[in-house]
Amino acid sequence: MDATTCASSLNCYYKQNGFNEIGRKKSSNGFLRLSSNRNGEIVSLKMIKSRDLRCNKNLGQRKLDGFELSCSYKNYQAPALESEKSRVLVDEPSILKKKSKDVVPYMNGRCIYLVGMMGSGKTTVGKILSEVLGYSFFDSDKLIEQAAGGTSVAQIFKQYSESFFRDNESEVLKELSLMRRLVVATGGGAVIRPINWKYMKQGITVWLDVPLEALARRIAAVGTDSRPLLHQESGDPYTKASQRLSTLSKERGEAYANADARVSLEHIADKLGYDDVGNLTPLSIAVEVLEQIENFLQGEEETARNL
Repeated sequence: MDATTCASSLNCYYKQNGFNEIGRKKSSNGFLRLSSNRNGEIVSLKMIKSRDLRCNKNLGQRKLDGFELSCSYKNYQAPALESEKSRVLVDEPSILKKKSKDVVPYMNGRCIYLVGMMGSGKTTVGKILSEVLGYSFFDSDKLIEQAAGGTSVAQIFKQYSESFFRDNESEVLKELSLMRRLVVATGGGAVIRPINWKYMKQGITVWLDVPLEALARRIAAVGTDSRPLLHQESGDPYTKASQRLSTLSKERGEAYANADARVSLEHIADKLGYDDVGNLTPLSIAVEVLEQIENFLQGEEETARNL
């Protein structure tokens, strides 16, 4: 099922089950509009053009009729994460399902925000989590692109600036923070603005911590064209990715550590007896995400008891 069909099916589900649109959340610059039902769940999400984008004839109003949702966990075939080879453990789906049932009652509908470096698998893992938890999935970069009439992140950086992109990124996170029952894959640089943490901390933040060498291999395998922060580097794709990732890791390492939970792929590989994190499946990473969220929730409960 493609994203458009999935979105259409979701709208039909809401209508058939008596959900009513009770309000809209509109951004200050007028380019993002969210509608929710009485439980705070997203019923529809529409993008309208930003004041700053109106001057460009190539950018215009666009409804978000193709936003990404996780559509088929039940039929999930555990593809290799970001083109890495992987081995599928037969019991991973059942483990994931059981863990989700243990965790979701204690989340109270709070959103999950996945943070981490480019290529860390936030979108892949996020879609799995949204399906197993019964949440909706959004990729913040995709929302910004669709708000800009389908203009890619790389093109937005080039035509406007990184600052313009970051402003819109903060606006998206602000609006999503008003919602419930979402899994949000954030851009790699979302953590650099303190205001974004204010929005994301309305939910539960999870850092996908992937070794830089593995990230460089993944990015080199799919190409660097879609990564605007890599365009100024020289050399072959792996070298470009490796050099820039090393710099970004130093700049953002402390910011990522602000997350409520950390999921280390090296730790998962060690537990499962793998020598290379590339052997991990997205399902095994999703299981670890839920385990770390469970640990965080238990810590919250213990802290509350001691107050």
